[in-house]
Amino acid sequence: MLKFVKYVVAIAVVLFILVSVLSRLPAVQDRLMFRIIENLGSSVPDLRDDSLSAVVCGSRSPLPSPGRAQSCILVNAGGNYYVVDIGDGSATNLNNWRVDANKIQATLFTHLHSDHISDLADLHLQTWINSKRTAPLDVYGPEGVELVTKGFEDAYQLDYQFRHDHHGDRVAPIEIAGFNPLPINLANPVIIDKDGLRVTAFRVPHDPVKPALGYRFDYKGRSIVISGDTSYSENLIQNARDADVLFHEAQANHQLAIMKKALANNEGLVKILNDIETYHATPLEAAESANLANVKHLIFYHLTPAPRNALMERMFFRGVNNVRKDWTAAKDGTMVVLPLGSDEIIVTKIN
Repeated sequence: MLKFVKYVVAIAVVLFILVSVLSRLPAVQDRLMFRIIENLGSSVPDLRDDSLSAVVCGSRSPLPSPGRAQSCILVNAGGNYYVVDIGDGSATNLNNWRVDANKIQATLFTHLHSDHISDLADLHLQTWINSKRTAPLDVYGPEGVELVTKGFEDAYQLDYQFRHDHHGDRVAPIEIAGFNPLPINLANPVIIDKDGLRVTAFRVPHDPVKPALGYRFDYKGRSIVISGDTSYSENLIQNARDADVLFHEAQANHQLAIMKKALANNEGLVKILNDIETYHATPLEAAESANLANVKHLIFYHLTPAPRNALMERMFFRGVNNVRKDWTAAKDGTMVVLPLGSDEIIVTKIN
C-alpha cells in the first residue's frame, strides 16, 4: 500500500512539473486563451425566454457592501429584456453574466437618485457598440428623466464621436448613440403594451423625491411588481394585488440605530442615517405589504444596510418569519422564473 501511495505521489509531482513547464510555452498559452475566449463567446445564461423572469443585478443601497451592486433588476418577458434602474456596478454584473444586450428593449427608472441611474452610460455602451439596436435607447422615468439623459449625452458626446470615428457606422453608428427619454404621465400609467407584455407605473412615497415610481409587469398570466424606493405604501399594496412576485426594498432601522451609536463622532453620517429612516420601508413593513396584497412570493432587495455575512442577514430580517413565510433575501444574481401556463415560482441564481 505504501509503495502504491509513493507511486501516485510521484506521478502527481511529474504531472505538476509537466503542466508548469508547458504553461510557460507561448504556443500553449495562446491555445488556452483561445479556448477560454471561445467558450466565453458562445456561453450565455439561460434566462428562460419561455417565461416571465427577473434577475437582481444590484441588491444594495448607496451604503457599501462587498460583492453587491447598487439597485438594478433585469426583467425578461419572453425574450424581451427591461432594465429597472441601473446603479453603480450593475452594468458590470450584466456584462460579466454575458446577458445578451441585443435583447434589452429599454431602461426604466423608478426615480432619479444616483444609486439608480449611475451606470446608465455603461449600459448604453453595451447596447450600442456592435449591437442590433436601430434607434437610441428608450429610457422611461419620472419627470426630469430628460434632464438626466441629456446630462449623460453631454458628458459622453466626445466618447460617442471618438468611438464612431474609430470603428465606423457598422460598429458604432452615431445616429443611434444616446437616449430616447420617455417621461411617465401617471394619468396614463400603462407605459408598455406590446408582445403580450403590459407594464404599469404607479406612484410610491419617497419624499422629498417626487414622483417616485414602482412598476408592475404582467405577461401572459404571470406578474412581477417592483417597488422602487418607498416607505410603507397603500398604493403599492393596491398595485401589487395578487401578483406572483413582489420585489420590495427594505431598510433595517434597528441596525441603523446601532450604526448611529458606533459612528456618533461622525455628525454628517449620523444625520444621513437619521434622514433616510423617513423614506424607506422596514423588512416587517414590506412583509406586511406583501401579505395585504396577497402576493405569492416576496423578494427583498435594495437592502439598507446590505448584509455582509450570515449574522448580519439574520439581524436584518429579524421577526420577518413571524409575519410571512414565503420570502427570499436577494443577492446579486438572485433569479426568479415564472413559467407560462403554470403557478410555479422558481427562485434560483443566474448561471
